[in-house]
Amino acid sequence: MSEDFPYSGPLPAFAATSGPRNAKIALIAEAWGDQEEKTKIPLIGTTGQELNRMLIEAGINRSECFASNVFALRPTANKIDSLCLDKKGVGGKTYTLPPTNMGKYIEPRFFPELERLKAELEIVRPNLVIALGAISCWALLQSPKIGSIRGTTAESLLVPGLKCLPTFHPSAVYRNWSLRPIVIADLMKAKREAEFPDIKRPQRFILVRPSIPEMWQWWREHGAHARYLSVDIETTKGQIRNIGFASSRSHAINIPFIVKDKSYWPTHCGELAARQFISMALQSPAVKIGQNFLYDLQYLLREGFRVNNYREDTMLLHHALYPEMQKGLGFLGSIYTSEASWKLLRGKAEELKADDE
Repeated sequence: MSEDFPYSGPLPAFAATSGPRNAKIALIAEAWGDQEEKTKIPLIGTTGQELNRMLIEAGINRSECFASNVFALRPTANKIDSLCLDKKGVGGKTYTLPPTNMGKYIEPRFFPELERLKAELEIVRPNLVIALGAISCWALLQSPKIGSIRGTTAESLLVPGLKCLPTFHPSAVYRNWSLRPIVIADLMKAKREAEFPDIKRPQRFILVRPSIPEMWQWWREHGAHARYLSVDIETTKGQIRNIGFASSRSHAINIPFIVKDKSYWPTHCGELAARQFISMALQSPAVKIGQNFLYDLQYLLREGFRVNNYREDTMLLHHALYPEMQKGLGFLGSIYTSEASWKLLRGKAEELKADDE
């Protein structure tokens, strides 16, 4: 046990940490490598040194960060799978934790490692935990899908109330150098998030499945005087499924056309009135903003809509500035916003019929 962490609870004898126990940021890696096993200090090997360089570029002082591992031990051949069994081997239906990989489950004899990590974090209580890699995400958030959840803050399931931000493990950067600017961007976001312990989400007011009068009321209150108007469509089977407009960071409207392969509007007059509203909004003088809007534009033109003053495309602007990074909307959201990973929030909501007024 590191002298930086004088905890007297039931911790394994091989547990080791580094950094101050009043740190704002905790760095949680997966398991020991060769150097960590020798020194009993986390993140001190080659990949740890690369992490230090990325932390410096993000403006974070490593010496001010608490550091630990999910497993304070070195797995056989440095593979977490060596700590795993199949579902039957870990007890079948009585086993409650998710797999770490396809059909791989951590053996229950290693569960004390999670209790040790939980004890460490409950004492340090940092403002933010940076979960480095899939296994850290598995331990802290019960999800190993690092590619889907990296860059977005979420509450830890291991230590409720603790804010986590996942990113790729520095060893992944060594295997794929294109991940490096992404990790640095995540660490820059982590520096901002570490200034406060709570998860702050932007407040949004989105009018969903509006009636025709509600559309015009929204336009009078929010759209008519907007300087910028963000536009986005969703498509299905070659048709526009729904279209959304945002007049600001906080106010938006979403107008559906197709629900469960059927028209959302019960009458032709209702759909015609909705299309007239959309045409008016698209031809308004506000600057139109889109994400990969050339895709949207082909569908809009095909259905007879004309777009006035389309000048900005978030995908193209981001790609021009950072051509080495990904440019999908989910990625941009993880870099530039404080939203959750919204594609993981999709549920099977009940489809409702519009009030055709």
